[in-house]
Amino acid sequence: MSRLHPDSLFGRAFILITALLLVSLLAWSAIYQYAQREPLANEIAQQAVSVVNLTRAAILHADPQQRIELLHDMNDSEQLRVYLARPDEHIQPVAPEPLTERIAQQVRHALGPETRIGFSRDGIEGFWVSFFIGDDEFWVQMPRERLQPDPTRTWLGWAVIALLLSMLGAWAIATRINEPLARLTQAAHALKRGEPTLATIASGPHEVRTLTVAFNQLAGELARLDRERATVLAGISHDLRTPLARLRLAIELSASDPALREGMALDIEEMDQIIGQFMAFARGEDEALSVHDLDALLLEVVQRDGQLGRAVHTTTLQAGRLPMAPLAIRRAIRNLIDNALRYAGEPIEVAAGCTAQHAWIEVRDRGPGIPAHETVRMQQPFTRLQSARTDASGAGLGLAIVARVAQLHHGALHLLPREGGGLVARLELSRSSHKA
Repeated sequence: MSRLHPDSLFGRAFILITALLLVSLLAWSAIYQYAQREPLANEIAQQAVSVVNLTRAAILHADPQQRIELLHDMNDSEQLRVYLARPDEHIQPVAPEPLTERIAQQVRHALGPETRIGFSRDGIEGFWVSFFIGDDEFWVQMPRERLQPDPTRTWLGWAVIALLLSMLGAWAIATRINEPLARLTQAAHALKRGEPTLATIASGPHEVRTLTVAFNQLAGELARLDRERATVLAGISHDLRTPLARLRLAIELSASDPALREGMALDIEEMDQIIGQFMAFARGEDEALSVHDLDALLLEVVQRDGQLGRAVHTTTLQAGRLPMAPLAIRRAIRNLIDNALRYAGEPIEVAAGCTAQHAWIEVRDRGPGIPAHETVRMQQPFTRLQSARTDASGAGLGLAIVARVAQLHHGALHLLPREGGGLVARLELSRSSHKA
């Protein structure tokens, strides 16, 4: 999102409230100026008329010998100057603004329609008003501030202070709105990671409190369902594995056909593995992260395959130590190797390495591989490829469990084509200590 349109609720609320306050301040300023226009025009016009009348009266009634001294006194005390009008003078009229036009209208109404008003005379700026003594026309020059008082600096300073205080208030309001939502967000992330979620305190506006109560009820219901699921799965596991154990014992004691006995034993072993995968996927991964040597763990898993006579061997092991859940990583590596053995056959290559951000494990086979458009779907639970791998057994949970382990470690599972044919299952794990 752009800086002018932030993505967070706090940023949007702050900008909207500030914009509303700014528009309100501008509207108030416009209304104030409109409401003050008429009384301000009356005051300025009355003052100008009084100055002109007093100046005319002073000139008429003063001793002719003292008129010059009087004019100097008026200039010093009132900043007024009186000039005799000339035919060749150049007068700049007042600006065509509502306030100045209203002042000019009232001055002419009081002094007569022949009165002239200007902003400058022969390049000398001021508030110029003409008057007549007999047939002679005179000009009175007053400071322009009398015609155009500038309260802008005064009220603009106060407006800036008011705007800053309003922005501070907007920040406080947005923060108060955002705080309970931030707590809800943290609780939702914890719930997503499968961590124990404490009840979030319901505070803030009514709508936010209602949302918090609903979230707490949802989190409690999910926790209850998770406990019931674990109980049901434990019961299923016990109920299925007990008769399987009896069947295995019966087969071992049986003296029937060795081939049939071996086939039944393999079926029972496969059923036991499928149950184990169901249990592992349903339980999820709540193991704490701790620093371990990934190369040593990987070598331990591969050596066990070697002890069983499987052609699984390592090439390069340079992953080093990193934060991990060792049981979950062991299960993920085991699933990748078992998948490769089941669907591609021997030999299997296992390698490990690292970059600045991630450590990686690769299990490489020479099987039929997985089409590129199927790689994402194959990481979903209970998913089987409908081509070269459909003749093999399994529950379709192996890669889903590996993908979940990758998510736990803030990484990813990539199913890539291998050069020369086959599949490279690449498990990436973050080298940082935080969870996804």
